[in-house]
Amino acid sequence: MGNPGRRAVSEILEALRSSVGAQFVIANGENSAGGFGIASVVAKEMFKDGVDVITLGNHTWSQRQSHEYIAQEPRVLRPENYPPGCPGRGWGIYEAENGVRVGVLSLLGRTFMAPVDCPFRTADNIIEQAKDECDVIIVDMHAEATSEKMALGWYLNGRASAVVGTHTHIQTSDERVLFSGTAYISDVGMTGAHDSVLGMDPEMVIEKFKTQMPGKIKLADGEPTLQAVIIDIDEATGRAVGIKRISIKE
Repeated sequence: MGNPGRRAVSEILEALRSSVGAQFVIANGENSAGGFGIASVVAKEMFKDGVDVITLGNHTWSQRQSHEYIAQEPRVLRPENYPPGCPGRGWGIYEAENGVRVGVLSLLGRTFMAPVDCPFRTADNIIEQAKDECDVIIVDMHAEATSEKMALGWYLNGRASAVVGTHTHIQTSDERVLFSGTAYISDVGMTGAHDSVLGMDPEMVIEKFKTQMPGKIKLADGEPTLQAVIIDIDEATGRAVGIKRISIKE
């Protein structure tokens, strides 16, 4: 979430990746450029800091100058269920440090959000295409409603290695491995300013709620927190064997 979040990634991720032996890192970067969207310079910075793939969400197109970069960079994934004709791609297959083939799929929810194609049917199509080419499949479900995220987790149980929820910026405590081997959490949380309202300056957000007047809000500053999950997957079966929620202050 903006500069505080990028600073946390820059200062924490390398040591964290080494300490837990992470072979592959996925980050949702849709709020990384000033809180809205992504910029090419920001994405390159995140890749340099140890992120392997960046997923996006409902703010994918907020930075107009990044549209061409999204179209060209295979490691940046906008939601696959955006309408046909949108720049870029919503899924890809990548190689982890240990040679494991990792399929990553970015999806956008529909409940309380803009109308897009069905994420459930989109997941069906992509997983059917990718299942023989991947050792593991990770799905980022960027959605408002926890029920929609959880429903997708159960829907893909045994077909995806993990379904990780993003968008609401509040880390949930419902991480688990479903009975057919799919790791799940409703929301992985936020990497950004700790003393904030979803990464934004509290006073300005409060004023907007009190007055119901439109107004510009700005990013909060101060000590950031990095929130994430560490997922342990058996690459021989594609099934998750563990998921651990973490929250680390800078």
